[in-house]
Formats: sequence, structure tokens, C-alpha cells
Amino acid sequence: MLNDTAPSAPARRDGLTIRRLLESPVARDPAQEIVYRDLRRHTYADLEQRIHRLAGALAALGVKPGDTVGVMDWDSHRYLEAFFAVPMMGAVLHTINVRLSPEQILYTIEHAGDDVLLVHSDFLPVLETIRGRIDTVRAFVVLTDDGAPGSHTVRFAGEYEALLAAAPERFPFPELDEDTRATTFYTTGTTGLPKGVWFTHRQLVLHTLGTLATLATAHHASFRRGDVYMPITPMFHVHAWGLPYIATALGVKQVYPGRYAPDVLLGLIAREGVTFSHCVPTILHMLLRTPGGEAVDLSRWKVLVGGAALPKPLALAALARGIDVVVGYGMSETCPVLTIAHLDPADLAGPAEAQAELRTRTGRALPLVDLRVVGDELAELPADGRATGEIVVRAPWLTAGYLKEEKASEKLWEGGVLHTGDVAWRDARGYVKIVDRRKDVIKVGGEWVSSLELEDVLAAHPAVAEVAVIGRPDPKWGERPLALVVARAGDPAPDERTLHAHVKGYVEKGVLGRQALLLEVKGVDAIDRTSVGKVNKRALREKHL
Repeated sequence: MLNDTAPSAPARRDGLTIRRLLESPVARDPAQEIVYRDLRRHTYADLEQRIHRLAGALAALGVKPGDTVGVMDWDSHRYLEAFFAVPMMGAVLHTINVRLSPEQILYTIEHAGDDVLLVHSDFLPVLETIRGRIDTVRAFVVLTDDGAPGSHTVRFAGEYEALLAAAPERFPFPELDEDTRATTFYTTGTTGLPKGVWFTHRQLVLHTLGTLATLATAHHASFRRGDVYMPITPMFHVHAWGLPYIATALGVKQVYPGRYAPDVLLGLIAREGVTFSHCVPTILHMLLRTPGGEAVDLSRWKVLVGGAALPKPLALAALARGIDVVVGYGMSETCPVLTIAHLDPADLAGPAEAQAELRTRTGRALPLVDLRVVGDELAELPADGRATGEIVVRAPWLTAGYLKEEKASEKLWEGGVLHTGDVAWRDARGYVKIVDRRKDVIKVGGEWVSSLELEDVLAAHPAVAEVAVIGRPDPKWGERPLALVVARAGDPAPDERTLHAHVKGYVEKGVLGRQALLLEVKGVDAIDRTSVGKVNKRALREKHL
């Protein structure tokens, strides 16, 4: 298995540890800003001091190397401080998915073995319901935006800002082995209990450098020193795709929006001059349709979209607003970025429709990523833009496995490669295009139908706001595609005949196979999603089949 934690060895000052990512930007531009909503502004010099104070405060609560610190917070300057302070102490940062159910949150806290828990006051109602069953946590710290946590019965060791104010200005961070575990978080699969994914210092630093090298050298949708960064992907989800580490290593101005609200996000983009973000398609869709949002100039905004397929109509709508949008791909288990769909200069000179076709592909592999599309017995398939198989990968930043889950880890790494479960093709230029998840492919009369390709076609109909396609059992065909359609606000729901005619046009153009003509349509009020915004097809099957 790749990426097993190496045997302990003497720590090196030049080792690949998270501490190295902080030192250069602080020394280079200590006056650069970090902004939290409209509530706080401070500098990189302040960030460094606050990281030292946070480590000192945690140490005073008994945190030592090997312990685990859990965090329940919105995207904030506090979270950024924890991204550095906790691993730099030799402890493990557990970024808790606050969108899970209380029972799932309890499970992840206990499974990770959290010793100390930092909790935003907004999540006190959740904590109140589960704290009597938490056995591992020995101290709770409350995080507030106004210093007043409100009514509660939890015994806190203190309030975050007060603890930092009382802590020493400097903390003696140890020199760590780069294979020390740094972070843990939990996947949000649609079956079973969440699985713990973990990464070492070395893996996080290499992911930072590999992704930075790709973004900084791109012809468009780049991320460089002059940019202003704002995440719109939760910091509990795969370290916000690792971008806060990249932003800090670059020394750029960082803007943290707290809880996501369309008016707040658009206001920060306009007021703080945000130029680079990342989000799932639903967030981009929401921002483009926010009333009054058209008054905000988005022509300098570059957006990396991931977590789900980016429909071409949404990409075209973003391009029409001047947004430089591009798809990135990865998984919780891959730290996460594996590919980005950057265009070459000749492609950027082409029409928007042709650009959207490339921008919405899965992309081309980053440096150090060995990505293959394979068939039976891991045989690599030809890069002809047609042959479909599973994406398998090797890279120096992939998780070694699931925490305390030996069998699941062995299955993940079967054959010495990480299995993504994504079905895709690859073309001669190296672009990969995911056509479906292995578990979501619809088999009609012995032929595969891609639910993602069918969703992309249906999303192009002007009356469709959202759509998800699942396979419905059929006695004759084995399965038939069932489209669950949310109509655009103010428009009548498109009927089956209308959408069938729409699909037929794409079949006649050769975009879809004839099996797509067996489509059935059902109008719904909303599409079920997971806690990180992905379409929850398991829930849709349970509800609509």
C-alpha cells in the first residue's frame, strides 16, 4: 500500500511540515491582510502570533503531541489558525462536518478520539444534545463572533479570544517528522457510517506545492501573488480543498465569509476585491441567481468548481458574467485535487460554447499524479475519447487508508492503486471526462447510459433549474433512466413529451445513445443532496423508486 506512515526517524528542520508553509509569507509580507466578514481584520504578523497563542492555550488545556483537537466552526480566521497551530504542535486536527446529523457528529468525535473540542456558539444546540454521550473530550472551548455564547449548560474551559489573550506570545513548536499525522476528517458517503480519512504533514505540503504549481502557471483561472482569496467550500471538507494552505504559502490577502449567505458572499467579493474562490456548482448557481446580484461586477473573479459535475449551461452563464470558471476534480481520499480543466491559449481564443465543453471536463492531471483509466485487471484503456473505465490513481498525497478501517482501506487500495469509483474516458490531449460513478451508471438493454451526460443535456433546457437522473428497474430493459426535474421559478414544469423531444435532438446529433430515448420524467420540488452539496442518488432512489 502506498503512503503508509514511515517508521519514526529523527526530525529534520528542512522536513516537509506545515510549519514551513507559514514561515515564508510571514517573513515576506507581514502586513498582508486576513479578513473575517465585516467583523475582523488583521495581518499575517497577527496570524503568526495568534497561531502561537492558540498552541499555548491548547497546551494549557493538556493537548500534547498525538492528541486530537476537533473544530466546529464556520469558515473563519479561527479555522485558519487551527489549520496551522494544531498540526504544528504535533497534534491532529479533526475538522468536524457540522452539516452531519447530531448522531453522526457524535460518532466522528468518538471515533477520532477528540481530546479538546472548539465549538462555535451556533452549534451549541447540537452539542447540548450529544455531550452527555461524549466520552473522549476533556475540555470544550467556545467560539463566538461577539463574545457572548448565549444560554447553554456546557462547562467550557474558556472562550477562544480570552484564552488566546491569556496565552504566551510564543510557543516552542517541536521539530516534527514529516510523516506525522496532521489532520483527520470524515467522508460523507451515502451508505453506512462516515469513514475517517487522514493525512500527514508531508502529504499536505506536497499537495499544496503540486496544486500551487498548476494554478500559478495556468494561462487562465490562475492563483498568484496578486490575488485575493475567499473560500466558498467549507473548511471542514478536505481542508477547503487545501486552498487555505496555498493562499497562506502565497501570502495573498484572505477573506473568510463565515456562514454562507448570498448577499454576504457577493458583498465581500465587491468590497474586498475577491479574485479567486472555489465552490460546488450549487453555490455558483445560487450566486448567479441572487436578486440584485447582477449589479456586482464579477469580471475579475476566477472560480474553481468541484464536488459535482458542472453543467455546461451553468458554465456558459458564468462566462457571460465574465467569470473565469474551471472544473477541478478529486476526492476526500485524495487530499483532494487530482486534475484541473485549464485551457490552452488556442482554446481560450475559441467561442464560449467550445470553451464550456473543455472547462466542464474533469481536466488534466496535476504534476506527480499518475492517473489512469482502466478496464478489467487494471489494464489501461486507450486515450481515444471513447473507451470508458474506472479512474485509478497514485500520487504522494493520497491517504494511506481509512482510520481504524483495515478492510475498507484494503479495498480502496486494491492492486496498489487508489480506486476512485468514477467511470471516465481520456482523450489524446490528456483531458479526462467523468461520465458517471460506477454505482450510478444506468444499464439499459445491456448498454451503459451515463446519468451525468443525460443530466447535462436536460440542464440545457430553458425550463429546467436542476435535474438528477437515476436508473429505474424495468422488466424489459433491465433499467430505464428516470429524470427528476426541478422547474425554474415562475416557469411551468416541463412535461415528459417536451423533454423527450429535447433529448431526441441530442440523440440525432450523436451526443447521446438511443437508449436515452427511454427516458422517463418526474417533476420534484428539490433534489436531495449530501452535507457537502453533492446529489444524493441513494436518497433519491429510496424516495422515488
